Amino acid sequence: MDKKLLEEINHLHAQVCGGLSDPKRIAMLYALAEGPKSVMELAETLAAPQPTISRHLKILRERGMVIAKREGANIIYTLGDKRIIRALDLLREVLADHLNKRSALAEAIA
Repeated sequence: MDKKLLEEINHLHAQVCGGLSDPKRIAMLYALAEGPKSVMELAETLAAPQPTISRHLKILRERGMVIAKREGANIIYTLGDKRIIRALDLLREVLADHLNKRSALAEAIA
């Protein structure tokens, strides 16, 4: 593969991962997996201030993880691609396995 193309791919990959680097954004993606929501609905669901939710939504929009559609006076957000939830679930499985190994190690030395 062309080196420049590979660098571009790695840069885009890092941007996506950066979008997932905040626990609040991950929670927002899981909330949107349940169905479309407005900023206020997300703020209520996540018990966070509306400006905080809006700031995180901007980051997720820039990375294509959420889509915004105007419905009257509201903007409704949906997942940009449902596969992101599968990716998050897979990462959680890896995390669970890692924690299980650490727990077994801790028990072995206790």
